[in-house]
Amino acid sequence: MSGPAKNGWFMFDVVIAGCGPTGAMLAAELRLHDVRVLVLEKEPEPASSFARIVSLHIRSLEILAMRGLLDRFLERGRQRPVGGAFAGIPHPTPEGLDSEFTSLLGIPQPIVEGLLRDHAIALGAQVRAGCAVTGLDQDDEGVTVELAGGERLRSRYLAGCDGARSTVRKLLGVGFPGEPSRNDTLMGEMAADAPPEEIAARVAEIRETDKAFSFGPFGEGIYRVVISVAGVSENRAQPPTIDDFAHQLRAIAGTDFGVHSPRWLSRFGDATRLAERYRTGRVLLAGDAAHIHPPAGGQGLNLGLQDAVNLGWKLAGQVRGWAPGALLDTYHAERHPVAADVLDNTRAQVALASAEPGAQAVRRLLTELMDINEVNRRLIEKITAIGIRYDLGPGPGLLGRRLRDVDLAQGHLYDHLRGGRGLVLDRTGHLKADGWLDRVDLVTDSTAALDVPALLLRPDGHVAWIGEHQQDLDEHLARWFGLSEVSAFRTPSR
Repeated sequence: MSGPAKNGWFMFDVVIAGCGPTGAMLAAELRLHDVRVLVLEKEPEPASSFARIVSLHIRSLEILAMRGLLDRFLERGRQRPVGGAFAGIPHPTPEGLDSEFTSLLGIPQPIVEGLLRDHAIALGAQVRAGCAVTGLDQDDEGVTVELAGGERLRSRYLAGCDGARSTVRKLLGVGFPGEPSRNDTLMGEMAADAPPEEIAARVAEIRETDKAFSFGPFGEGIYRVVISVAGVSENRAQPPTIDDFAHQLRAIAGTDFGVHSPRWLSRFGDATRLAERYRTGRVLLAGDAAHIHPPAGGQGLNLGLQDAVNLGWKLAGQVRGWAPGALLDTYHAERHPVAADVLDNTRAQVALASAEPGAQAVRRLLTELMDINEVNRRLIEKITAIGIRYDLGPGPGLLGRRLRDVDLAQGHLYDHLRGGRGLVLDRTGHLKADGWLDRVDLVTDSTAALDVPALLLRPDGHVAWIGEHQQDLDEHLARWFGLSEVSAFRTPSR
């Protein structure tokens, strides 16, 4: 690889630090627009396939369907009911969820990372393992990225998707305010010699007061174990040992259930932090580099994937030269409040897991309120991210929201979003997108199952306009996708 570019030439348009789910998804989104992408991953080898199971939520499943990826994930995961996702309060899946997906998908995180990395590479992204970012310097034209060992790269933009301890965020000096970790949680999969009925009875007894404790079967003779530990480890980067689990189990359950032969073991804290800004000049933050929180509700990975899909087309538009001036700034404006809301709901869920009498009283009250379907649905929509509405100004209820996959005369709506382009869905038969057809597709279908005459979908599947008049559509196409091919050559009116 060469050193910094000279005379305005860049070997890459975007360098991404971190090839976890967020970085890999962002790389793939950029490649849909022919952006030259290099992904730098500091770890030399992928993680073992035996690692913690994550939950892909409804909105993430929709995103995967939009990009034609869903089937390969469904083959590797296990679908679970979405009911009970909020604070582990047992309730059935609420009625009236506005999606064809009403389940979560449990799947090992390394498989998610591997599938997304393979997808990005297949689209033409370059990935270099064992390459850690150690420095950066940006100017008006681009970013110089320094790697361990002294190698320097030059790109137009840099995206920090390098996790909770993000080097990119620290080099930028971006504040990361919030609450530090106060307690650790140990999580792992391991065998246990105790009789299953003995384990089930003791676990049920413990969970009457300790909602954060879990010791559940996960295959033949294997158990998934989650234990809260008061205080934090002196060395947070050091994984726990099977002896640590046995010690904590004896303290909580009076027995270690004969645990042995761990598949994997990990620890995580309950820190809750949000980056002060997601963009500093030509450097952007996404995923855990921008926000961290306890895993209550299993939202973290999903939040990062959705960051990537929001950012990808906007950054691509900036690189390709058609993006309106303020488009890239809408990434922070839209995603920062979403993360703030996730931090708040995880704080609430952690509080509801406390064994304190006051917290348990609130939990019992909320459990009762969730018998009301509207309450249950609202909380599940929050956890699964299908309730998000970006502030795109006044307009009908769908404006700013994601649109579910609707039936069309030819296939389904999401089939038309695989290329990561905008989409005009016209039920009137008289609208055009001339001048934007290099960025936006037009589908005319009077049979589309919608209650609106026409709408404009952004590449992330959110509704940017609803109406029926061509002039109004043109204005919104220009707002989100820049000047048309025709108007770009016109002399501005005075």
